Amino acid sequence: MTRLGHVALRVQDMDRARAFYQALGLQVTWQAQDWTYLQSPDTGDGVALLSPEYTAAGPHFAFHFADRTAVDAVHRQLQQAGHRVGPVHDHRDGTASFYLQDPEGNWLEVLYEPPTGIPSNIGAAPIAVALAQG
Repeated sequence: MTRLGHVALRVQDMDRARAFYQALGLQVTWQAQDWTYLQSPDTGDGVALLSPEYTAAGPHFAFHFADRTAVDAVHRQLQQAGHRVGPVHDHRDGTASFYLQDPEGNWLEVLYEPPTGIPSNIGAAPIAVALAQG
């Protein structure tokens, strides 16, 4: 595991929540109609804001890995140990992940983050490039 990379929160008012986290210094990296991803320009740590309409995942925290094969290996290890894990999905932003619950019922994501970071779909503000140039 590289780091605890992001936390995903359910929000009722996307505009209000996005403005709040931007006021704390986070920058929007990815924005869709039903979710927004913001990151620290210094560390890349993120907050995912999930609207009530977002159904692909619920509130969770994510461990980020810098190696795609490590995500597959962790997935296999957890399955072999008898844990219920979801399938590994490749995402449109170049990441790949799977979800599972810890023994207490908390949701977590195991996520491959490319070495250059998570690319942005927001104009000329790619956090990944700024972090890679760091």
